[in-house]
Amino acid sequence: MCFAARRGASASRIQRRRRWRRREKRRMLRQAIHRGLKSSFYWLGLFVSRHPVFFLTVPAVLTVVFGSAALSRFQPETELEALVAPAHSLAKIERSLANSLFPIERSKHKLYSDLHTPGRYGRLILLAKAGGNILELAEQVLHVHRQVLELRVSHKGFNYTFAHLCVLRHRDKRCVLDDILSVFEDIRAAVLANSTLAKVPVSYPNTTLKDGRVAFIGHQLGSVVLAPHSRDQQVKSARAIQITYYLRNLRPMVQDAIAEKWENEFCKLAHRLATASQDLYIQWLTSFSLWRDFHKTGVLAKSEVLVSLVLVLLAATISSSMRDCLRGKPFLGLLGVLTICIANVTAAGIFFISDGKFNSTLLGIPFFAMGHGTKGVFELLAGWRRTRENLPFKERVADAFADVMVCYTMTSSLYIITFGMGASPFTNIESVKVFCQSMCVAILVNYFYVFSFYGSCLVFAGQLEQNRYHSVFCCKIPSVEYLDRQPTWFKTMMSDGHDLSTHHDSVPYQNHFIQHFLREHYTEWITNTYVKPFVVILYLIYASFSFMGCLQISDGYNIVNLLASNSPSVSFALTQQKLFSNYSPVIGFYIYEPIEYWNSTVQEHLKTLGQGFNKISWIDNYFNYLKVVNVSASTKSDFINILKNSFLKSPEYQHFTEDIIFSKNGDEYDIIASRMYLVARTTEKTREEVVELLERLRPLSLINSIKFIVFNPTFVFMDRYSSSVVSPILTSGFSVLTVLILTFFLVINPLGNFWLILTVTSVELGVLGLMTLWNVDMDSISILCLIYTLNFAMDHCAPHLYTFVLATEHTRTQCIKISLEEHGAAILQNTSCFIIGIMPLLFVPSNLTYTLFKCSLLTTGCTVLHCFVILPVFLTFFPPSKKRHKKKKRAKRKEREREREREREEIECIEVRENPDHVTSV
Repeated sequence: MCFAARRGASASRIQRRRRWRRREKRRMLRQAIHRGLKSSFYWLGLFVSRHPVFFLTVPAVLTVVFGSAALSRFQPETELEALVAPAHSLAKIERSLANSLFPIERSKHKLYSDLHTPGRYGRLILLAKAGGNILELAEQVLHVHRQVLELRVSHKGFNYTFAHLCVLRHRDKRCVLDDILSVFEDIRAAVLANSTLAKVPVSYPNTTLKDGRVAFIGHQLGSVVLAPHSRDQQVKSARAIQITYYLRNLRPMVQDAIAEKWENEFCKLAHRLATASQDLYIQWLTSFSLWRDFHKTGVLAKSEVLVSLVLVLLAATISSSMRDCLRGKPFLGLLGVLTICIANVTAAGIFFISDGKFNSTLLGIPFFAMGHGTKGVFELLAGWRRTRENLPFKERVADAFADVMVCYTMTSSLYIITFGMGASPFTNIESVKVFCQSMCVAILVNYFYVFSFYGSCLVFAGQLEQNRYHSVFCCKIPSVEYLDRQPTWFKTMMSDGHDLSTHHDSVPYQNHFIQHFLREHYTEWITNTYVKPFVVILYLIYASFSFMGCLQISDGYNIVNLLASNSPSVSFALTQQKLFSNYSPVIGFYIYEPIEYWNSTVQEHLKTLGQGFNKISWIDNYFNYLKVVNVSASTKSDFINILKNSFLKSPEYQHFTEDIIFSKNGDEYDIIASRMYLVARTTEKTREEVVELLERLRPLSLINSIKFIVFNPTFVFMDRYSSSVVSPILTSGFSVLTVLILTFFLVINPLGNFWLILTVTSVELGVLGLMTLWNVDMDSISILCLIYTLNFAMDHCAPHLYTFVLATEHTRTQCIKISLEEHGAAILQNTSCFIIGIMPLLFVPSNLTYTLFKCSLLTTGCTVLHCFVILPVFLTFFPPSKKRHKKKKRAKRKEREREREREREEIECIEVRENPDHVTSV
């Protein structure tokens, strides 16, 4: 039994040894990969330092070439739907089917949509003064209406009015006008006849016109107050009226240009009327208003972008300065920002050469690219400061490349992976896809310019430093003896740090004010035992607010979030939402297969489908007509004969002819398709409720025996928007997570990747939650900012974490101090420049830039919080442990002591042989 126990113990030892050998092999493989990458970038840095003129000239020439191409080929995107609406959705298929049955161009006046009316049109909201009744201002309203009808535009010597361009009614070829105008004509006639408003009864939302037609005016009369105890919902007063003037979809370019001119003149007329009117507030909207106000953001932000560039240049110059005139590199900070600027110009040229079109969402690319590029610039500058001064400047550049470019390459690769996934076919919103494609190009160009153009600048700066030239004035620094004879101001300006280096700081570069603050003050404070509990409490508060915000995420499918905030479209949309949101957009209900309309079961089924809606239906009116004339139509022949020969020929029902498609089969007629309109009662949150309606009706259309579709032009922008806007961030996040997990066995210490995953997740969820609490919806801009947050957090946390993980000091506290000293200055420099750069966006009057500013500020704040507060404390609690390094150092110390003992013994033996008498006397 003892023999068996010994065999078991030896077997377990053998297994442990095998596992240890496998771990050692993997560790050696990771170290070999890391050393190989560092050596390759060392040789790259050496190659750049040997050919600095070439690497300085090539990027400059490329910038000139591509910059001129960007100016000559600049073209704005004109298709707003193609940019912001989901590219693939059922609503677009339903639109094609509905258009094939009942052309939308001829029925768009019936398919009311608030901001997304198809084709060309002009729309007015006439608002009575506070406390006024728009029904009492019929003369003023009709005066504005006459002004619009008389509006003339000239083209090639011909004058065109609304009558030449309007949509025509099918039955009498007259212009389609809103039914509310007929009501106001009756009111004016009653006023002229000295009658009261009570003589002209107006019901809401359905009212009966003078010709007997029942018209839906729910979207044409706003802020309605109903008369009390009224059975048929008589209107007592109303605050506003909405009138739409629909133009024909004129295919030839010349006719479309005439319609565009009419819209421009319509806006000018509305502005003049709004200025001159004493009784009415007038707001207006046209088909190109949304595009104009969307594109207006880019125009408004021009001056702020230039101010931002100047501020970033100043911040980079100041943050790179030192009191040491030899080792201070203010111009390197300035040149670093200029490097990223010319890289962005080159990327813009590539974008426009490849037939790209500018849209306002691309406004964030210069800021995002600057945030990543300047991080590499400041890390290279910090890497230069960590090199030994006694080395030649070319080797120092190579050492800086070997120290910095491995991590910068990794973070640049992750940028390309995340934004590349955003540009993949999985992304269903074109503006997000175009932004991600452009961002990938910008990151690639930035990476090339950082190691080429900025590397060359670093070479020249190193050569000046080695030859002892002033870092600002580029003149030779005088000797110490000469400086001692000069005034104090001259000494201060020309000091090379000689006196500073005599202090306890062994490296003169450590006197940079940010590094000095971190080393002497901050690292000691943040690692203090009494500070750590407060940091833990702070993180719990941060996590709770983030979680609370994540539970309140709302979709941002409102197009207003992308428009200039002081534009007419925004004020029009807000008024429309406030006063005309009692009813949803008019939903077309299309039955596209023949059914037995005369069957009582089918009739009950149709009533069930339309239950809860305000219906504008030929079927309901037809059945009411049959009851009035006391006729039965229970068979197919009776149903169709009465429908064609009696019902549709009555003046009050003649307009329903456009809602039925007949086909002749021999002597019989069949109804092959028909349509009706549904309107739901809503509140001011109309968009959320319309999405719920769509999600409720569409499943019914798939499983119902009656084959139907529902459509409104608004559905094209709303359908699948939630999934479309979330998919880019999900695919980008999963791609980053997959890459970091797969590279567990390629990095020297897998715990670095593990901590990076946790940190990036914490930052991302924090930004998402706080963004929601700051009233930022999930739209295309905020999603792009969240993708950038992933990369920004990795960009700043990865060097910090890997330095801590690879540090070999005795304790975690010492390791975190070293990590903060090495990378803290670069992180602070970059984040401060980024925040200063985005500050001018706050003064651009646009909802798009407000969203960009809020998300960028939260991204920077959460990243800095993790780098300087949360990680320095939490890393002192949790793995990786530094005990093994302590054991290794103890073993090395003991080994050195043994070697010294052996050397001492050898020396004593030598002394005995050479002088035995002396040893004896001793």
